[in-house]
Amino acid sequence: MIIEPKIRDFICTTAHPIGCTENVKEQIEYTKQQGTLKGPKKVLIIGCSSGYGLSSRIAATYTYGADTLGVMFEKPSNGRRTATAGYYNTKAFENQAREDGFFAETINGDAFSREVKQETIEKIRKDFGKVDMVIYSLAAPRRKMDDGTTFSSALKTIGQPFSNKSLNLRNNEVVMASIPPATEEEISSTVKVMGGEDWQDWVQALYDGDVMAENALTIAYSYIGPKLTYPVYYEGTIGTAKKHLYQTAVDLNHMFKEKGLTAYVSVNKALVTQSSAAIPIVPLYMALLYKVMKEKGVHEGCIEQINRLFHEKLNGTPVLDKDGRIRLDDWELESDIQEEIMKRWDKVTTENVKELADIDGYWEDFYHIFGFGFKNVDYSEDVSLEM
Repeated sequence: MIIEPKIRDFICTTAHPIGCTENVKEQIEYTKQQGTLKGPKKVLIIGCSSGYGLSSRIAATYTYGADTLGVMFEKPSNGRRTATAGYYNTKAFENQAREDGFFAETINGDAFSREVKQETIEKIRKDFGKVDMVIYSLAAPRRKMDDGTTFSSALKTIGQPFSNKSLNLRNNEVVMASIPPATEEEISSTVKVMGGEDWQDWVQALYDGDVMAENALTIAYSYIGPKLTYPVYYEGTIGTAKKHLYQTAVDLNHMFKEKGLTAYVSVNKALVTQSSAAIPIVPLYMALLYKVMKEKGVHEGCIEQINRLFHEKLNGTPVLDKDGRIRLDDWELESDIQEEIMKRWDKVTTENVKELADIDGYWEDFYHIFGFGFKNVDYSEDVSLEM
């Protein structure tokens, strides 16, 4: 089949297996160029198939020389439609890692479920023994509990509605967008899905199953952003969930102190993801951010961020802020970066958006998520939907 990108709303409903393989290959090559470090050797990545989770798996393997076990929730091809990008990414990674002599296996199922946690524990016990690093990079819009109750996250403000400029991704127009305030139920549901409860459940289950090594490290990923996006993000429903995630790190360090556990939240830079594309105001901010950071030579994607995490933030004495968090958004929030973005924010219109913002870079990253837009791939060729 000749596979082309099919965009619906804010997602792409197709994925290219060769393009996804190229994505993984480029991330592996970048990581190899950064050199190796001593570090964890048995790493569990929860949410391993795309974005920061995929980059973490690649970096752990080729920086630390670690064997990895991943957990994902992805769909294979049914023979008529492509697999999801995360499925192709994972197969490509497993193939390359195994060829290079590393253990790399993946459990495909709902990471929120008790069954997948138990399956993971049994797999670790059988093939790993114990894990010394757990990366929690789960991004899901809803969470089904063991009793069948389902909670859905909401991208809303708290208290008051908020209106500001936004980017209409269908036609790249700069428009005004409004975000309504969330109900108390929507706030609590978002915390259930995107907060730290499941992270804590995972760590507790791993200790209960006796598959966590002494002095293990666990990291969950988060985002804060600039004051411009506070109403929709940091002070909204998502931000409330992320504050819960941070408190979970504090709780985990206390709960498992005698085991030597260290739990961190890493606050990462804004990047194009399937979920961020759906948040009003944020895509326009990111297009401006990309332009400014590229002009200043400090732009990073997922793999650059995670390599900096391993090489600079965790190598030796961890580099933390006053609240004990790792800050990979430090370059994004530099005053000169944010001041320039605000100047452009005030000026940006549909007519000048391509001049002031990196629209092409935004879309390039979006298409790369699904395996499209890589220069080394011939997209006119027939390819198999299987890997």
